[in-house]
Amino acid sequence: MPEALRQNLWHVWLVFRRELATYFNSAGAYITLVAFVLIAGWFFSSSFFLINESDLRVLFGIIPIIYLFFIPAITMGLLAREKSAGTFELLITLPLEDWTVVWGKYLAAMALIAVGLLFSLVHFLTLALVATNMDTGAIISGYLGLLLAGGVYAAAGIFCSALTENQITAFILGFMIVFIFFMLNKVLLFVPGSMTAILQYLSMDFHLTNISRGVIDSRNLVYFGSMITLFLTLTVRVLEMRKWR
Repeated sequence: MPEALRQNLWHVWLVFRRELATYFNSAGAYITLVAFVLIAGWFFSSSFFLINESDLRVLFGIIPIIYLFFIPAITMGLLAREKSAGTFELLITLPLEDWTVVWGKYLAAMALIAVGLLFSLVHFLTLALVATNMDTGAIISGYLGLLLAGGVYAAAGIFCSALTENQITAFILGFMIVFIFFMLNKVLLFVPGSMTAILQYLSMDFHLTNISRGVIDSRNLVYFGSMITLFLTLTVRVLEMRKWR
C-alpha cells in the first residue's frame, strides 16, 4: 500500500475515533439510541402481543420512518458543530485531506446507525424463539438494506451539516432530503408517466423493498453506492469552497 494512502487512512481512523468519542461522551447519543430502540420495539411488540402475529417485516417497515428523525439528529452536528464552536478552522489547517475528515465523520455516524440496528436484533431473537420456518436470507438482506439506506441518509445529513453553522438548520435540511427520498415512491400516481421510471429509481423505498425480499440485485447496490458517493463528494466540495473564501 502506498505510504500516502496509508497515511490518509490513518487520518480517517483518527477522525472516526474522535467523532465516535464525541458521540458517546455526551448524553445525546444514548438518548437517541434509546429512543430508536423503544420506538422500534413498541411497533414490533404491539403486533406481536396485541394481534398475536408478527414478523420482521413490521420492523423493516417502521425503521425507515424512524430514520427520518434519527439520522438527521445524529448527523446535524458533524460539521455544523465544528463551525459554531470555532474548531472547524483549526481542523482544516491540520495536515488532513478534506475527504479524510468527511469519511471519518461519516463512518462514525454509520457506526452509531449500526449500533441501533444491532440493538434491534433482540426482536429477531425473540421471534426466533417462537417462530418456525424463518427466512434467514430475507432477514439478513433486510438488515443490509436498512444499513445501506442509513448510509445514504447519513451521507445526505453530513452534506447538510457542511452547508450551515446552525445544527437546527442542518437537522431541518437533512430531514427534508430524507423525507423526499422516502416519499418519492408514494407520489408516483400524481406525476406524469414520463417521469415515473426516474422518480421510482430515485426512491429509497423502491430499492429498500427490493433488497428486503432476499434478493440482492446489483442495480440496488449501484443505487445505494452512487447516492452515498454523490453526497460525500458534494460535502468535500463544500469544504473546499470554504477554503477558497
